[in-house]
Amino acid sequence: MTKRKLTQNQKRRIHSNNAKALDRHRRQEKKNIDWQDDLLGDTQDGIVVARYSMHADVENTQGEIFRCNLRRTLASVVVGDRVIWREGKEQLQGISGVIEAVQARKNELARPDYYDGLKVMASNIDRIIIVSAVLPSLSLNIIDRYLVICENAHIPAVIVLNKIDLLSEQELKAAAEQLKIYEDIGYQTLMISAETGKNMEKLTSLLTDCTSIFVGQSGVGKSSLVNQILPDVNAQTGEVSANSGLGQHTTTASRLYHLPHGGNLIDSPGIREFGLWHLEPDQITKGYREFQYFLGGCKFRDCKHLNDPQCALREAVEQGKIHPIRFENYHRLMTSRDENKSQRHFIE
Repeated sequence: MTKRKLTQNQKRRIHSNNAKALDRHRRQEKKNIDWQDDLLGDTQDGIVVARYSMHADVENTQGEIFRCNLRRTLASVVVGDRVIWREGKEQLQGISGVIEAVQARKNELARPDYYDGLKVMASNIDRIIIVSAVLPSLSLNIIDRYLVICENAHIPAVIVLNKIDLLSEQELKAAAEQLKIYEDIGYQTLMISAETGKNMEKLTSLLTDCTSIFVGQSGVGKSSLVNQILPDVNAQTGEVSANSGLGQHTTTASRLYHLPHGGNLIDSPGIREFGLWHLEPDQITKGYREFQYFLGGCKFRDCKHLNDPQCALREAVEQGKIHPIRFENYHRLMTSRDENKSQRHFIE
């Protein structure tokens, strides 16, 4: 039996009902857990290591973790945030304290959401690990979406291809040639297998002494990589659906792990889509680092870089200075951005 797809209006009503239910639960919970100042200790520094719908786990400077409520005045609290919090003198319904304030973020990684606008996933990141795989498929278009985000957030990126144990020698060579497109413009790439451990030591060394985050589509093996790097974590893994070819969501909340060799790793929920409709067209253009050498060289200031006469970008493609796949993906992302932005306006 074919499953009927929900209309946009049905999705909007479901989202609205869920939001109202969460709001009622949140108001009741805050009513039940009323932290008075005399029930709280002094303010102290901490870092958010896990974030749930209504709470956050905060680690203090001694490495102890406390589940905390959030002050109503806080606009956003995400994994990686440095926070000011106060421990309760006793637990109230399993809650051990309150987050009072969020310190200024060095940077943040955000993705658009049709209903919630721009949603921050994590903060204070030193490196983004873009995990792709041969299953569901090696999509350079998806990789380019992430790279545009990385470039606009000014966060260095590493492209990792997982599940190479599933490739033949010929397929492995073809994948290496695809990754070379990114190596030629200055990105670091790595081909690994969480299943066999191939090149895992190289990935582990990249994570040392910094805070990294894994991002990528569902089913590319992010949780399997976490289990390889941190065997005691037991992150839940899932298979790729044989029917849809899409990965199954396994990680349900972002979480920060401390690595035994130094450094931190953030495992984020798998996402199948990473839209760019929240970005302006020039932000997407600037997200292609190799384009920067040629921007400003077009004959017309409003050049769309398509069939416009004397387009510097198109001429660079013809001269082999910009890879045609990257140029094609750029226009696909531009088209997708316009379509998604129109859909968002329709929903609103």
